[in-house]
Amino acid sequence: MTFREGLHTIRTVAKREFIRLANGRIYLFCMLGAPIVALVFFLSLMYEGLPTSIPVAIVDEDNSATSRNLVRQLDAFQQTEVIMRTASFTEARQQMQMGNVYGIYFIPKDFAVDATSGKQPMLSFYTNGAYLIAASLLFRDMKTMSVLAGASVGLQTGLAQGYTTDQIMAQLQPITIDEHNIGNPWLSYSIYLNNIIIPGVLQLMIFLVTVFSIGTEIKYSTSREWLRTGGNSITASLLGKILPQTLIFTLVGFLYCAILYGYNSFPLNSGWGPMLLAIFLLVVASQCMGIFMISLLPTLRLGLSFASLFGMLAFSIVGFSFPLLGMDPTLQALANLFPLRHYFLIYIDQALNGRALYYSWTQYVSLMAFLLLPLLVARNLKNALLYFKYIP
Repeated sequence: MTFREGLHTIRTVAKREFIRLANGRIYLFCMLGAPIVALVFFLSLMYEGLPTSIPVAIVDEDNSATSRNLVRQLDAFQQTEVIMRTASFTEARQQMQMGNVYGIYFIPKDFAVDATSGKQPMLSFYTNGAYLIAASLLFRDMKTMSVLAGASVGLQTGLAQGYTTDQIMAQLQPITIDEHNIGNPWLSYSIYLNNIIIPGVLQLMIFLVTVFSIGTEIKYSTSREWLRTGGNSITASLLGKILPQTLIFTLVGFLYCAILYGYNSFPLNSGWGPMLLAIFLLVVASQCMGIFMISLLPTLRLGLSFASLFGMLAFSIVGFSFPLLGMDPTLQALANLFPLRHYFLIYIDQALNGRALYYSWTQYVSLMAFLLLPLLVARNLKNALLYFKYIP
């Protein structure tokens, strides 16, 4: 087969695939509907960047001017909203169990008197660990408030003893912390999470569509006709089948980048080029992984199960929700088998940190290495297309 004949064959197969995509509602949903719905859903969910006004209950047994001022300052935090003051800790605990509040701030009796007399009263706060993000934010605010309360008492006591403000502050805070958050100074969950969750959904859809499009050829005994259209060449047949999908998924990926970095103005310190290239390589690498999956398990239900499991594991193992270095060494090695892992590292270096492209070349090469997977299983896939008998 000459090069020109090969191009003509690929175009013929691609035309056949376009017709199949247009006539299949499931393709339209998985390739356009689900990715766009995920984009709108997650961006809307995290529109504020951080959860705000998380409800807490106050148990103030002291009810002094000092304790009331402490409550007002806690309520002033953006993430915390005091929605109720209960007479007893039991009542507050019941409200937490009912899900009405996510935290309890407990101020003991005689708090102000004990604090000024040096008896070291204890401030207690409780959070509902079942809600990880809400509990973490509330814990931070309530702990900060407790530290500030201790410092305020220390300042008043020192002034009463005749010390200057500078002398007191040197004892209360001997080391001053100058904090600078790099990459995401707003501490926005939307910037950090959506830039990986949304491409992760795209990767999952690519796995499923690739496996489904080839698996249905086997299931409904159209695989031989597909091969004949491709001139009995597995290479031409595969290229013609995945190229229409590549085009559509790449456009969806570019839409992601336009919404994330253009409309929402998320950090893009290295410019558009590195991330557009990364999303394109993520698309083709995920397609090659999908071909590998259905070639190993040339049954539609098993192939889709494999693709679903592999795609969902990516959200946990790529390192954006839990540091990869904290995982078992075996899991650290397995993470490299997921295209999303390499995309994540490119995003961190290029979009967030703005490093030179040189430092990310290994991740680009790793994504391109996935293109070799179909070559490893081409013969097995062709045999499945020709001779495999699908068992319902």
